[in-house]
Amino acid sequence: MRLMSSAGAGTPVRDPVHHPLFARFYARYSVTAETSLGMAAIRERLLSGLSGRVIEIGAGNGLNFARYPGSVAEVVAIEPERTLRQLAAEAAVRADVPVDVVPGAAEALPVKSEAFDAAVFSLVLCSVRDVQRALAEVRRVLRPGGELRFFEHGAGGGPAMRLTQRALDRTVWPLLGGGCHLSREPVAELRAAGFELGPYRRVFLPENGPRLPSSYCALGVARKPPEA
Repeated sequence: MRLMSSAGAGTPVRDPVHHPLFARFYARYSVTAETSLGMAAIRERLLSGLSGRVIEIGAGNGLNFARYPGSVAEVVAIEPERTLRQLAAEAAVRADVPVDVVPGAAEALPVKSEAFDAAVFSLVLCSVRDVQRALAEVRRVLRPGGELRFFEHGAGGGPAMRLTQRALDRTVWPLLGGGCHLSREPVAELRAAGFELGPYRRVFLPENGPRLPSSYCALGVARKPPEA
């Protein structure tokens, strides 16, 4: 694994994200959501067919790790929040493919350029501080033609729902959700960052339940242009 570090030996590493209460809640809720929201099936579709070296950005508590196919040679999993990172490290030990969990932020990935065949975002772009900077970092670390697999929620519904999403983003939602935002446009952000959009589909969470401000999702593939 090719990691970069700007800290000297013995220098304490400061976590770029610190949401201990949200992390504990998410660790419990995400496990329940595997079945109650159908997240297990979504993870299967998200990761199916991947191969080579993969970087997963915002790995959370590592629920993706068990679903990487055997064709993946290595996963470097970046997780900025300490509580979730510790849980991800435990999940990495149980994974069938090699997984290395390291601290870092999406806006400054601690890896070398063009080092990966694929990247994975799973419910991450809603909470990064700078979406375009994070996507620029993904373009940097992917080889030309490399894939970005994404499953992200964002703006959706009619005018009333979108107004509600924006109002929540300006008030309580980021505080309660560990920096999460409801009204971002992940597919538009990918296009703006210069990725080539492959097939993607709209997904609702829950699929058959009530439409919540966080229900509007996109699952798909984007690619770094071959000439980039």
